[in-house]
Amino acid sequence: MPLVLDDSDQAALDGDRGPAWQLAMRVIVRIAEAVEADHLLDISAAHIDSCLYHGRSGLDFADRLADAGATVTVPTTLNVASFDLRHPDLYRGDPQTAALARRLTERYEEMGCRPTWTCAPYQLEERPEFGQHIAWAESNAIVFANSVLGARTGRYGDFIDICAAITGRAPAAGLHLDDNRQGGVLFRLEGVADRLLDNDGLYPVLGHLVGAATGTRSPVIEGLPGGLSEDRLKALGAAAASSGSVAMFHAVGSTPEAPTLADAFGGRTPGETIVVRPDDLRSTRDRLTTAMGRDIGPIERSSVDIGAICVGTPHYSVGEFGRLVELIATSRVAAGVQFFASTGRDVLMEIELRGWAEHLRESGVTIVTDTCTYITPILAKVDAAMTDSAKWAYYAPGNIGVEVVLGSVEDCVATAVAGHLVRDESMWADA
Repeated sequence: MPLVLDDSDQAALDGDRGPAWQLAMRVIVRIAEAVEADHLLDISAAHIDSCLYHGRSGLDFADRLADAGATVTVPTTLNVASFDLRHPDLYRGDPQTAALARRLTERYEEMGCRPTWTCAPYQLEERPEFGQHIAWAESNAIVFANSVLGARTGRYGDFIDICAAITGRAPAAGLHLDDNRQGGVLFRLEGVADRLLDNDGLYPVLGHLVGAATGTRSPVIEGLPGGLSEDRLKALGAAAASSGSVAMFHAVGSTPEAPTLADAFGGRTPGETIVVRPDDLRSTRDRLTTAMGRDIGPIERSSVDIGAICVGTPHYSVGEFGRLVELIATSRVAAGVQFFASTGRDVLMEIELRGWAEHLRESGVTIVTDTCTYITPILAKVDAAMTDSAKWAYYAPGNIGVEVVLGSVEDCVATAVAGHLVRDESMWADA
């Protein structure tokens, strides 16, 4: 069916609400036509990725909207910027690029966006509720909103996101619709040891495996413990959205639209079943460890020179910082090792109130806000870095030219304190 606009949408498209609205509505209408939506729907919130500086075109578009008087009509949060706005001294890049990136952030604030500067808007106090239609950008936020919160959003990339925020409208298509939220492929875990299922290090690895094998379908995962924490679901979804195009997944017994396997598939039979065994998980973890090459065996303690530790991709939660504080305890990061933990401003405020931020800084941890260390030049030159994030491991080699070792947060802290690579292979002994 052709797209049908209501009177208000048509008036905006005709320019009755000014040039900014007209431009934004033109973009939304073209997207709706491309995805074959027959109408637009109201959204209750937006999250903007266009505020991350990728080049002059992004600033030009923001200038055009802001100069025309554009303002957002729904509560709108901002994704990460191109550098840490609170700690600009951490930035090691080109000053002119930084100036343009800062101007871009100012333009979005002028349009009424909330300066949250986080890739994890679901960690803010106000977040979407089950069933609410929203327009979120940032891949890990999209998959978390759909999967864990049960809100409804498409994959709204740069420029589409701010246009949806201005108009308050989005195409009635994709994951906004009931029929498109059911599972498309089943991943069944078999033979995975309980100790691995109960380790945070499993979930980014599993997510990477699932994303790479899923394509554009919504995966359903069977065999995980029920009632998984948001942090584990976050790690799984972020990895799946990076290695694939996953915008929603179902973890049976944990995510709200998958209390049972039958619910996850809407009563239909899975079109494909992929069995995930221990060897599959281990080989996935090893492929993400680029510092050692592909398909490796156990890592020797002295085989890689780790110059940096990077955690917080997606941004660390209060709970994850609590675990980091517990692991570091009275230890200190070894001389010559950089340790970065990325998070959002709201979480930083909370851990400062608890005294954790000061303790971590005294222990040698640098807390980064407003950005992520795999997209902006913060690290001093190193041969290799270690991370607990499959997303960081997937993107960092190409983005910032650093080789990676993937490990658990326990491995990251042990390596940082020892000053050389330490990775506990015991939990992967059966994998």
